[in-house]
Order: sequence, then structure tokens, then C-alpha cells
Amino acid sequence: MGFVQAPPQLRNQYDDDQVLQSYLRHALPREVLAGIEPGLRELGRLAGEDLHRLQAADRTSEPVLTHWDAWGSRIDHVSATPLWQVAERVAAEHGVVAAAYDTPYGHYGRVHQFALAYLFTASTDLYSCPLAMTDGAASALLAARNDALIARALPHLTSRDPREFWTSGQWMTEASGGSDVGQAETVARHDGRVWRLYGHKWFASAVNSRVALTLARPEGNPPGGKGLALFYVETRDGDRLADGIRIDRLKDKLGTRKLPTAELTLDGVRAELVAGTRDGVKHIAPMLNVTRAWNTVSAAALMRRGLALARDYARRRVAFGALLADQPLHVDTLAGLQAEFEGAFYLAMFIAELLGRIEHERASEPQQRVHRALTPIAKLLSGRQVVTVMSEVIEAFGGAGYVEDTGLPVLLRDAHVLPIWEGTTNVLALDALRALADGETRLAVRREAALLLNGVHSRGLLALSARVEGVLDQAEAWRQQAIASGSAALEAGARRYAMTLGRAFELALLLRHAQRVLDEQGDKRSCAAARRFAASGINVLHHAEPAESRALGRDGD
Repeated sequence: MGFVQAPPQLRNQYDDDQVLQSYLRHALPREVLAGIEPGLRELGRLAGEDLHRLQAADRTSEPVLTHWDAWGSRIDHVSATPLWQVAERVAAEHGVVAAAYDTPYGHYGRVHQFALAYLFTASTDLYSCPLAMTDGAASALLAARNDALIARALPHLTSRDPREFWTSGQWMTEASGGSDVGQAETVARHDGRVWRLYGHKWFASAVNSRVALTLARPEGNPPGGKGLALFYVETRDGDRLADGIRIDRLKDKLGTRKLPTAELTLDGVRAELVAGTRDGVKHIAPMLNVTRAWNTVSAAALMRRGLALARDYARRRVAFGALLADQPLHVDTLAGLQAEFEGAFYLAMFIAELLGRIEHERASEPQQRVHRALTPIAKLLSGRQVVTVMSEVIEAFGGAGYVEDTGLPVLLRDAHVLPIWEGTTNVLALDALRALADGETRLAVRREAALLLNGVHSRGLLALSARVEGVLDQAEAWRQQAIASGSAALEAGARRYAMTLGRAFELALLLRHAQRVLDEQGDKRSCAAARRFAASGINVLHHAEPAESRALGRDGD
């Protein structure tokens, strides 16, 4: 007899998610939640039923690049998979981008949007990528106050009509620079009428998007990031690829295989300046704030999906004479993963709250500083968490988790992109270090943590609250000691410093929520999640001499 096991099942992903529902009850006014909940419930149904079934049927599909038509004309046409074609329509109709822009809910619109994205992402094989770049492009155009491009593109980027909706690509990475976009070699030339771009883009995601934002260096500009300019490109002329763009090949990637990521040659494609002929890296900052927030909520979404499947499977799988769900060690393992997920979820939504307040001019200066510091930290920490959690989720299925046609391995492969996109862990750690070099920003971060913990009063939670404060003290003491030791020590520890601050904030958010539900409902489950999270470790700093780091990091050279 062959291997026979009942596969895990999903139900309505909104109704089944007590973490999301409990968070929204506390984060939103009652009338706002009443207004958005029907849409969330319907998207939750699609995520657990229609989209999930299509995802399974579409498992082996990948985008196809056709260079030539039947009559010898070069067309470089990219065909999306059936799942992604449906995902684009569903995203537009449910306003997964639009909810942040055409919202009647003011600064709560970002919370609404990120709740939609959280429900949508895991059932669409990370269609959140083009949506994140679309949202980022809209934010960048608004921040630049480019009235012509706002009038031209924004109605499409934020449309709820699938026939009018455009997605945006993001063409920043070149072989010469990678994350160091200041080394970009693409040249912008003005031909007397318009700007045209010449160069190569090594990693262009969502290449079938209708528009793209890209960096190029106007002729005569100096080297480095300050000499770059941010450009807007419309990639299609009707159904055809625009003149001056050549898709050389699609990337053969570990994961996100439904996402058409390409190497491009730009040979005179027409472009428009977004915000002047210099400081292009500065002008992509609003876009990065948005896309990094999307990255964080996508990490939470994948963790939640893996745990939903693992829990359902545990209620079906019998091993050693008992259901996995009745075996203490298995339950304990899933509880640890759940705590990590909840920490990442609350931090993602906290970033969304701050972003909404900033965009609607409801944020104080300290809150803006907190957002600047915590956005890269949230992205880097959640990116590490999702890889660890999804690896454990795969193991929770035993051999079935390692078999492709169960649809489980793709969750781990896709998770691995999240520490890389929008800045690797080390790049973001250094970015956070720059933000926290300012004393006012560090003070704002400490005060924000204190505010989160202000209402914590239960005996068991108070000890954990004091631990958060103690870890933040330790992190600051480490920072001062590292500065005294020299810049190499500070930089070498930047990753551990950022992760320590991030875990401290995740615990503070867990504690705030645990106290709320304990007071209102006597629910101790969130208290257990906070305790479990804390038991996994908050302070990951340890003393390491720069010379030791250099020796170990270069071993084998």
C-alpha cells in the first residue's frame, strides 16, 4: 500500500485568524472595523478557497518569455501564469494598493491595506512583490510632487478597476553595484526633446509591469548616489514592449518563480525625470519605506500560512499511536513558532500604523524618527524570522514537507527572498545604525517603547516589561562601548544591535496586546505567546573584537 495521508486544509483565512481579528479590534475604531470587515472576510474566503485551489493547480507554471513572433519580429513578450493573472484582478478589485490612497478612513487606511495584503500574499505566490513596487512608486511620485506624473500614473497605480490598474516595476540593481546603487552605470541622455536611457539592469522584478521607476546618471553628473536621477519609464506601447527595452533573459531563481525577474538592456528607452537631475537615491527613500513595510507584512503572512497548514495537519496526522496535535513536543514546537510569528505580525502592523499617521500628517516628530529607525529593523528581523519559522514548518510535515507536489517546499523557497529584497540584512543593519546615530532618534525609540509598556500591570507581564527596558539599556551600553572601541566594532555589531532592538520592540508589542486581551476577556493565550517569545532570547548582542571578526570571517582565504 502506498503512502496515504490526509492533506492539510485551509478555511476562511480571516475567520480563522484570531491574531488578526484581535489586533484590528484594538487598532481601529469600531466604525472603521465595521466598514472594512466584510471585504477582509471575503478576501479571507478567497485566500483559503478559490485562490488556494488555483495556487495548487498552478504549482508548476512559470512565466514564459517569447523573444520573437512567428514572422521574425522581436517582441520580448512575457506571459504571466494563470494564478498571477487572477491575482492581478483580485488585487485591483479588493483595493490591495488602493486602500491606502482612496481611503475614507484617513490614517487608518494603511492598517486596512496591510491587513488586505497579509491575507492576500500567501495564496498568490508573492504577488505582493509587484503590488509593493506599485505602492512604492505611487508614494515616490507623491513625495516628489511631480504633478504631471501624478496626473498621468497615479489613477492607474491606485485603480480598483482591473482594466485600468497598472503595476510598477523597480529597476535599480546593476551588476556593477548590487545593493550599492551608487555604482549604477546606466546613462541618461537628453536628445533635445526627451530623456533616453542607455545601460543594463541586472535584476528587474515584475518585468511585465506597465511602468517602472529606475535610476540613471545624466551625462556630466558626478559619480556616486548624488549624481544619479530617478526616472519614470512606461514600459509598454499598447500591447508591445516600448522601443528601447530589450529583455535579455528571465532569471532562474531559487524561489518566487512566478515573478518574472529579468536582465534588461536599455537602448534609448524614453524616460521622464521624477524629481530633478540629481539625488536619485534620496528620492527613492519614500519608495523604500513602503516596500520594506510590505516585505515585513509578507514575512508575517508566510509564517501565518505555514502555521495554519501545520496546525491543520497536526489534527489529521497520526504518528506513534496519537495525533500530532496531542503530542506535547509537537505542540511545544508549534507554540514557539507561533510566538515568533506574532512578534513579527505586531511589528509589521505597528510600522503600518506609523506610516499611515505620517502620510496623513498625524505623526509627531518623535514618531517620524521611530518610523525611520524601525522600518529597516522590522524588515531585517522579520526576514530572518520567516526563514527560520518556515524551515521548522517544513520539518513539521516530515517527508511530505520535502516533496514538491505537496506545495510545501515553495513556502520555504519564497521565504528566502525576504531577507534579500529591499536591502539585505547587513545593508539594513547599517541603515538602522545611521538612523540611530542621532541622539534624538534614540531617545524617541526609548520613549516609544516606554509608551507601549505603559499599560502593562499584571505581575507576570511586568517582569517581561522590565526585561524589555533592561535589554534597551544593554543595547545602548553596548553601543557606547563599541563607539569607544572604534568604528569597526560598531559596524561589526550592527546586525546584532538591530536585531536586539527589533526583538525588544516585538516583545513590547506582544506585552501591550497581551495586557489588553487579559483585561478585556481574561484571555491568557497572548500572555503565553509573550512569555514564549521572551524565552527564545531578546538580547542577541555579545562582545566580539573586530580582529576576531575579521579572522573568523576570512578563515580559509
